[in-house]
Amino acid sequence: MTDESMLDMYLFETSQNIEQLETSILHSEKESCYTPSAINEIFRIIHTIKGSSTMMLFNSISNLAHVVEDLFFFLREQKPQDVDAGTLSDFVLEGIDFIKIELQKIRNGDPVDGDPSVLIEKIKEFLLVLKQENPSSQSCDSKAKEGPVTEQKQQYFISPDSGNKGSAEYAYRAKIFFEDGCDMENIRAYTVVHNLKEYSNEIRYFPEDIIDNDDCVQIIRQDGFTIFLRTDKNFEEMNKILTQSTAFMKDMELIQLDQDSEEKHFNVLEKEDLEEKQIKIPDIITKDAKDPMEGVSAAQSIISVNVPKLDKLMDLVGEMVIAEAMVVQNPDLMGLELDNFQKAARQLRKITSELQDIVMSIRMVPLSTTFHKMHRVVRDMSKKLGKEVQLHLVGEDTEVDKNIIEHISDPLMHLVRNSLDHGIEGSEERIDKGKSKVGNLTLEAKNIGNDVLVIIKDDGRGLSREKILKKARENGLLHRPENEMTEKEIYNLIFLPGFSTKEVVSEFSGRGVGMDVVTKNIATVGGTISIESKEDIGSVVTLKIPLTLAIIDGMNVRVGNSRYTIPTTTIKQSFRPKESDIICDPEGNEMIMVRGDCFPLLRLHEIFKVKTDITQIIEGILIMVEQDEKGLCLFADELLGQQQVVVKELPKYLRDKRNSQGIGGCTLLGNGSVSLILDITKLLNYNDKG
Repeated sequence: MTDESMLDMYLFETSQNIEQLETSILHSEKESCYTPSAINEIFRIIHTIKGSSTMMLFNSISNLAHVVEDLFFFLREQKPQDVDAGTLSDFVLEGIDFIKIELQKIRNGDPVDGDPSVLIEKIKEFLLVLKQENPSSQSCDSKAKEGPVTEQKQQYFISPDSGNKGSAEYAYRAKIFFEDGCDMENIRAYTVVHNLKEYSNEIRYFPEDIIDNDDCVQIIRQDGFTIFLRTDKNFEEMNKILTQSTAFMKDMELIQLDQDSEEKHFNVLEKEDLEEKQIKIPDIITKDAKDPMEGVSAAQSIISVNVPKLDKLMDLVGEMVIAEAMVVQNPDLMGLELDNFQKAARQLRKITSELQDIVMSIRMVPLSTTFHKMHRVVRDMSKKLGKEVQLHLVGEDTEVDKNIIEHISDPLMHLVRNSLDHGIEGSEERIDKGKSKVGNLTLEAKNIGNDVLVIIKDDGRGLSREKILKKARENGLLHRPENEMTEKEIYNLIFLPGFSTKEVVSEFSGRGVGMDVVTKNIATVGGTISIESKEDIGSVVTLKIPLTLAIIDGMNVRVGNSRYTIPTTTIKQSFRPKESDIICDPEGNEMIMVRGDCFPLLRLHEIFKVKTDITQIIEGILIMVEQDEKGLCLFADELLGQQQVVVKELPKYLRDKRNSQGIGGCTLLGNGSVSLILDITKLLNYNDKG
């Protein structure tokens, strides 16, 4: 087991534990009490973090986790009354923030040099006050009601140097089995031994070379991890210590040894015993082949995979889609009737499509983790702003591509902060308006075709049309007459750079920075953002994002010698127009009437400066596209057909060119030529400005 893989596993598990810990803390604070089950869960999580951090020598994290563990051990054992849940939550959440920063330093390869001493002292003072107000005699454990016993029980959780190793009057044999599929059993076994050194100076275990020999993993899975130790802890105490200090434990057998068997078990294992034990390694391989899955749990069907490996797999599938198109659409096959080839090509396309779907499904992750992070944002901002806000989550199980989630996390957090700061009023103002004292903020996600809608809705003061227009006039942001703008277009002005209706600059907003960054981030993944609002009723911000960025269905069109791809999800229809259908507005912009509605017309050869012989409307083809309830007709020479295309990012020097403003990426066609993928949102904006 390399140090790098151990570090990766530590980062992964600690991050998971931190998220689970934060969720438990926020839920307990919401309920205004810490239930025994919540305290037990928090204690277990923080104990795991402490043990793994100690093993990895991240002492700042383990020291902080240790004092938090002491605090929750006291809460669990003594069950004190009238504990300030808010203060308790503040301390633990502050500790969580510290650990998150340290974990990020580890990921970046920076020194893990954070100093938690101030926070540790605060927690110790808080614990001291609790102990003074709730003497140890109030313990709920009937066997621990006497003072000395309770103190003894507390000591082994508080300090590894508290002298609890004692006279070692008891001897035990413990056999531990870890959960199937938890992996790295040898490292977990080492953590158990490390934790037990706090209570015993005499420990022997098998397998012995758990760190240096990766083959030990198989022995532990098959036979369990066996420990012999002497300690002054009685059976009940030892059972509790092992149960609470062992992460991912499936089963444990603890036996107290009598005097006759002590010497036998504490003598060095005989050579033949070791050989006998180690013979069991090949037994796993040479088992009866009738049932190869015997002993394998369903939990082992789930494995963790590094994201870069999935990215590489996705790239290879994309290349395979391109290669398949190059084979099937090879120009050398034009005009040939090859029935067997076509049959094989259809089978290849079917397999390619299924493989693509499977790979995409592997990359899909639910939005629940991102949504649940907003509980912390709402909690912290509500306290700082003095507001009472209830967060509601709907459709958090909706899945999107992992890369999409990485791009929308920050925009989502900014929109939530914006709703809390700008939108939802303080309690007194809400009561004066006849609203409930507690504001409501709803996060909702739902699938619509190949897109996902993420909706942020609040019941606050809403947006003021007049204030937005006034600010837009002052900053020169109006490009159209006010009377021609719809409500939606006016509200969308807040997404322009430098726009803010906040008169007072606060810690959270008012500088005119943020909403334009949100728009850019959403546009990066091919999404759109819109807002609806009613004054004193509330606002609804809707993010429309694609399920995945990798492969899309597209319609290929030709303009001169150039090729362009239009995402099929945006196409409403294609048709050959009549000259009489074309009209011009007073500014000379071309429009076309379709079933009584008027749509702008954009000539692709003019936008991208492409030479073509087809300039007459009746000679080409019009493709009507629609995005966010806005329509547009694109003029091209001809349609080439529909095809699944792999989206490739434009090189930076091309993205910076002015003519690339309607281009969202590029792809390779079956004949090896490059096709530019049109960004319909940018083309609609281009038309509005034009």
